[in-house]
Amino acid sequence: MKRPVFIGMGMGIVIGFIVAVGVLPAAHGANDLGPYRQFDLFSDAFEKVRANYVRPVQDDELINGAIEGMVSGLDPHSSYMDAKSFADMQIQTKGEFGGIGIEVTMEDGLIKVISPIDDTPAAKAGLKTGDYIAAIDGNTIQGMALNDAIDKMRGPVGTKITLTILRNGEKKPFDVALMRAVIHVDSVKWHREGDIGYIRLAAFNEETASGLEKAVRELKKQIGPSLKGYVLDLRNNPGGLLEQSVQVADDFLNKGEIVSTRGRHPEDTERYDAKFGDITDGKPVIVLINGGTASASEIVAGALQDQQRAKILGMTSFGKGSVQTIIPLGEGGGALRLTTARYYTPSGRSIQAEGITPDIAVAQDTENDQPKIERPSEADLPGHLTPEAAAKKKAATVIRPAPGKKYDDFQLAYALDLLRGKMTVAIAKSDVAR
Repeated sequence: MKRPVFIGMGMGIVIGFIVAVGVLPAAHGANDLGPYRQFDLFSDAFEKVRANYVRPVQDDELINGAIEGMVSGLDPHSSYMDAKSFADMQIQTKGEFGGIGIEVTMEDGLIKVISPIDDTPAAKAGLKTGDYIAAIDGNTIQGMALNDAIDKMRGPVGTKITLTILRNGEKKPFDVALMRAVIHVDSVKWHREGDIGYIRLAAFNEETASGLEKAVRELKKQIGPSLKGYVLDLRNNPGGLLEQSVQVADDFLNKGEIVSTRGRHPEDTERYDAKFGDITDGKPVIVLINGGTASASEIVAGALQDQQRAKILGMTSFGKGSVQTIIPLGEGGGALRLTTARYYTPSGRSIQAEGITPDIAVAQDTENDQPKIERPSEADLPGHLTPEAAAKKKAATVIRPAPGKKYDDFQLAYALDLLRGKMTVAIAKSDVAR
């Protein structure tokens, strides 16, 4: 079975583990003793914790914690999933799962919101990209593993949960009460904006590419020959399955590279190329991005930008340029979500901790877009993979609504004007983004 790829002792068990993973050679010299001393150290710590901790602890509790600590210390996106979390992940990638509907990461001992998922309890309650979750039902999460915190946010449908939120610009923490629900991620939504097709991708699950193709078919029928182009909205899209991002980008391209991934060894390099067949018949495309655009959605934006197939409009994206592979750990043993590669756009650039820079910098004029407020990004996460030699970025003037003008969605309004070749929105070119 192909592994999904994303944009739990005593000494006897330890020795069994060594044999299982092939570390125990038939003969070894002095240079091979290092790992054995380390396993002796682990076994000693394990036995002392089990014997002396203030309460009895189960062996699997200690082993799961040890594996989680080993993996989560590598980078912000690698983690260990026990059997239950692994099963939940498999359900989520199919497009339906239980919970409140937010994509999160761990930072400074707190849970940071990458983005709320459209039409979920989290989105309806007003949670925002960059919010921090400090407590769940009044219990602090300081020092809690990310997977444990996520597990506490899940629960039976219809039950209540209260999150304590820290938000940039708010002087005090505040509570947000939510009702857990079945989270069905309709990853694709669309509607017509007069003579333009608007398509919103909220995530990349197993249904995303087929949903995009259906959206294009329906918009062609609704608008007819007067269709001028498409707006592809990837704002606050936290990513998902690599293969789906490749297929989505392929739907807009006739040829050329979409993305390449490079792992630890040269033989791990993979390149994904487009097949002939642009489902939009070459119509103009504008892609909307912001600081919540991450991972698989950055692959799509980077491919269409480098191939000059679309104009990228909005604010600089999150900057998650790494690929995670799901590696099952034996029968009933959960799985590792392990960073195994970096990805590169067709021009060969890595966006790790850099993000996709838009062709046209347009702010939504909300608090999170203000340049004086530090935007949440991959570069903000402790332990993130360091960026490669970054190309010098040209200073770009950020376009904002003119003073006194209010728009429901200024970035979208600006994109629609560009596709129609006229300017009806009032703009002010103000600060400079670098």
